[in-house]
Formats: sequence, structure tokens, C-alpha cells
Amino acid sequence: MPSDSNPHRLKDIGVASLAGRSCWIVSDGKAGHEAQSLGVADALDLNVTIKRIDPKGLHRTLSPFVPVARQEHFGTEKSSFSPPWPEVSIGTGRLTVPYMRAIKRHAKSGTFTVILLDPKIGAATADVVWIPAHDEKSGANIISTLTPPHRHSPSSLALLRDVQPPFACPIGQTKAVVLLGGPNGRYSYSEAAIKRLVAALRSLTKLGVTLLVTASRRTPLTLGTAVRTVVNESDGYFWEGSGDNPIAYFYALGDVFIAPADSINMTAEPCVTGRPVYVFHPDGGSEKFNRFHRALENYGATKSLPERFDKLETWSYPPLFASDTIAEEIVRRWSRRTR
Repeated sequence: MPSDSNPHRLKDIGVASLAGRSCWIVSDGKAGHEAQSLGVADALDLNVTIKRIDPKGLHRTLSPFVPVARQEHFGTEKSSFSPPWPEVSIGTGRLTVPYMRAIKRHAKSGTFTVILLDPKIGAATADVVWIPAHDEKSGANIISTLTPPHRHSPSSLALLRDVQPPFACPIGQTKAVVLLGGPNGRYSYSEAAIKRLVAALRSLTKLGVTLLVTASRRTPLTLGTAVRTVVNESDGYFWEGSGDNPIAYFYALGDVFIAPADSINMTAEPCVTGRPVYVFHPDGGSEKFNRFHRALENYGATKSLPERFDKLETWSYPPLFASDTIAEEIVRRWSRRTR
């Protein structure tokens, strides 16, 4: 299993053989899925066109076990999926799988296909399949890493540290980046859970820590309002969702991070910094999420968020950036195929 913790020099293994090549990203419209695909494409330096899909009815419900709907006219001039076919195509999530299969079929193996996340119908569906390590699956064309891919590379964050952020940010104070999640099928946010988080954040501000906060689409109003109150009591910043997302600046400037256990992406992304990540566990959970969180704790990247802070711990670890790891494996497999 490739590790996503070691530095990579993609140009040394032939990334130039893919740089600039045409790539379709098949997107189901989910921001997290699209970010994963773009993270890999960025690492490969591909020339990207995003193809967004929105299957209807049974073709949505039964995906990935059904083909693309006939009325989409896939492969003809009536469709956005028509020749010339790309040299590489990347899709994330089950809704993209029928389209990835169709691209492979129409391009007559001329397109190198990459599927991120378990396609549910076998890894042979694509040339390369990335599956997170906590899914505990392996195979000849499967790549696994501890964290998912994303676009926030260590080098891009290093450049931002010397750039004035587009928000007021006190100089010299310790900064805690707070990523707010929300309820999903496995986690919920009771009043008691929200009070636990608020108490921990308020104890940080009493230590003189500045809070930089951003919410997700799943963040309930009660949670956002409660945390915003804490931010307003101090000199922190709460991104309200208008304008450009400042999350890259948050990752560049943050000294510590607080991430929600209900989001694998939001927990994994700050681990690219090599800085402390505290995980807030609301109500609920699942064995799959537990495996992921145990792995990050064992790696030394995360700790559970305490009920309150009397002092702020610091620790470090080799940064986790899976996009380069996945790109490196794609280049190797591409090279073998084109020899």
C-alpha cells in the first residue's frame, strides 16, 4: 500500500509524460468529490475539463449498476460526452461510474480511466481505482492511502504564508482553525454535543487563541450560531460563505486545527500541514469512521478534542498529502501500459 506521508518528486518518475494531457473530470456536483478529482489532476498537471452529470430516476437510484440513460445520447454530438475523447478521465463517487465505463467503451481503451472511491462493481471497472485505506480493500489496480486526495499541496500553502489574507487576522497570536461539520447518516449534533464544542472553543479563546472558523453545507443553524457567538466574543473570524472560500489561507496560517469526526475530508485536509489536529466527536459514529480516526491517531496526526483546554498541546508529524502519492502510482501504471 503506498504511503501518503513521504515527499514525492513526480518529475523524477515521469510526470512530464502526463503533464498537459487532456483530462475529463466526471463530477456528480459534490464539492468534496470534485475536490478529490481535481487534487489528483493538479498533481499530474493535466489539462482539465469538468463534465458535470445529474442522472435521474432509476439511473440515479441504481447507479453504478446500470448504464448511462439512453436519452443522454452518450457518445454523440447531442451529448457533452462525445469525441475527441480525453487521454485521461477521473471520476469520484458511484454516480460517475456508469459514465467512466461508457468513456472507456467508446474510446476503445484509448482513455486511461481513474475512479476515486469504491466503484462497488469491481476494481476492473477502471485502469486505476483509489480506495481509502479504512475501506480495507486491495487488488492489482487498487491504490490505497490513509487520507483522501485534495488540492492543498504543501508547496501551495507555503506560498500563501507570505500573502496577506483577505480577512482581518491578528499578527503574532496562536490561530486555531475550526472546521464545522454537521449531521449525516452516522453522526448527529444534539444540544449537549454543541455545548461540548462551544465550551472547548471558549476555553481556547481564554488562552488568547484566535479562532478562524468555516462551516460546511451540513452545518445546522444552531451549531453555526453558537460558534459564531464565541468568535464574536474574541478577535476571531467566521467565514459566512460569501466570496472566495478562505480555507487555503486557514490551512497556511493555522497553528492547530479542530475538525469534525463526521467528515473524513475535513479531518484529513489539515493533516497536510503536519500540525496538531484535534477531532471533535459529536453523537454517533460507525466502525468505518472509527477505523479512519484510529489510523490518524496511530499515525500521530490527531487527538480527540478535550472538554476544555487548560493549555494548548503541540506536536508534529510527516505531512499527509495523498494527491502526490496517487499521482505517482498513476504515472507508473500509465508508463507500463504505454511501453
